[in-house]
Amino acid sequence: MTFNITSVWNYLEKKEFEIKVFIPIFYAVGIIGMLVPALFPLFIKLVPFALILSFLALAVFHHDRKQKSVFVFLAIYLLGFAIEVIGVNTGSIFGEYAYGNSLGIKLLNTPIIIGLNWLLLVYITSSVFEQFKMPNLTKIVLASALMVGYDFILEKVAPRLDMWQFTNDNVPLQNYIVWFNFSLVLHSLINLFRINTENRLSLVVLISQFVFFLVLAIFLR
Repeated sequence: MTFNITSVWNYLEKKEFEIKVFIPIFYAVGIIGMLVPALFPLFIKLVPFALILSFLALAVFHHDRKQKSVFVFLAIYLLGFAIEVIGVNTGSIFGEYAYGNSLGIKLLNTPIIIGLNWLLLVYITSSVFEQFKMPNLTKIVLASALMVGYDFILEKVAPRLDMWQFTNDNVPLQNYIVWFNFSLVLHSLINLFRINTENRLSLVVLISQFVFFLVLAIFLR
C-alpha cells in the first residue's frame, strides 16, 4: 500500500468538526497534566509537540498554497528566529532573558522552534481579522495588538514552563513595545504579498492556546 499525502490531506479536511473538537480537548488535557505535579515532568516535554500539532492542523485548512505563501511564511519563521537569536544573546531587543529547556533543541542559545511560534501567532491573529471587512491597516494594527495581549499572558507562565525567563522575573515594557512593532512588520509582510490567511481553525487554536496559558498563569505554582 502506498502512502498518498494528498489523500490524507483531503481526508483530514473533511474531518473539520472532529478536529475543532479535538484541539480544545487536547489543550484541556494539557492543562490537567501541567497542574498535576506527578504528570508535570512528562507534559512539559510535550510543549514543542503541541506547537507542531497546532501548526499542522492549521496547515490542513490553509488554502492559499501559492509559492509566494511558502516564501512569506519561511521569511516570517527566519525573521522570528533571527530576532530571538539577537535578543537572547545581546539583551538589547526584548530585555535580558534566557531560554529554558522545554522548547527543545537550541541553536545559538535559541530554540529552533521559536520561529515557528512567531509564524503560528502571526498567522492565527491575521486570520482572525481576515474575515472582517475593514481597512488593511486596521487589520494589521488590531492583529498586532492581539499578539501583544497574548504575549502578556504568556509571559506570566513562560518561566514556570521552563520556556524562557527574564532577569529577576521582570518583563520590561520594552518587550511589549518590540513585540507590537515587530508584529506590525510581520503582519505587513502578509498584507504586502496579499497572502490569504483565512482559516476555519484559527480562532479555535487561538482561544485554546489563550485559555491554556491563562489558566496556567492563574493556577500553576
